[in-house]
Amino acid sequence: MKAISRVLIALVAAIAALFTSTGTSNAGLDNELSLVDGQGRTLTIQQWDTFLNGVFPLDRNRLTREWFHSGRAKYIVAGEGAEDFEGSLELGYQIGFPWSLGVGINFSYTTPNIAFDGLEGANFFDAGIGNEFTGIVTPPLFPGVSISADLGNGPGIQEVATFAVDVEGAEGAVAVSNAHGTVTGAAGGVLLRPYARLIASTGDSVTTYGEPWNMN
Repeated sequence: MKAISRVLIALVAAIAALFTSTGTSNAGLDNELSLVDGQGRTLTIQQWDTFLNGVFPLDRNRLTREWFHSGRAKYIVAGEGAEDFEGSLELGYQIGFPWSLGVGINFSYTTPNIAFDGLEGANFFDAGIGNEFTGIVTPPLFPGVSISADLGNGPGIQEVATFAVDVEGAEGAVAVSNAHGTVTGAAGGVLLRPYARLIASTGDSVTTYGEPWNMN
């Protein structure tokens, strides 16, 4: 019995160590991609803590898909001249739908809560990213964004940029909390693949795509 007890204790300890090591390795990073631009700088774009919560549509229409989106995107520029970087940070979706019922599929998106780095004294971006980030959280300091786009008739895959912010410097981040999205007129399921894109003022760009989320 003592031997069995020792084996069980060792097994539990090994499992605990395994979960401890795997739990700290990701730290909320979903995906990333890097690119060496024309000036020799390394541009890296990342998506963190992405979560799309599909909900029952408020209009009770079988052709409507409704969801809420929270997450963060971070960029890092490394190399000579990184501090002089200027460009834009863009978030959006690739939207896939099988077919529609003879009418154009409409996409609408509203971001009531946006946060971005740039104000000393706040530590909005500390968790999982590093202590150098400062930020402001809105509303009301930064207005929300609302867009509507016609995706046409299905089947098809469309890319829609939900919003973009101007950025400068060697690193920065932007976050959304409970952004609201809908697709109307789609028969069958809708797949959403979130992306983050860094576009330099020189024209170089790098995009990272997340896993598709099924909005049944």
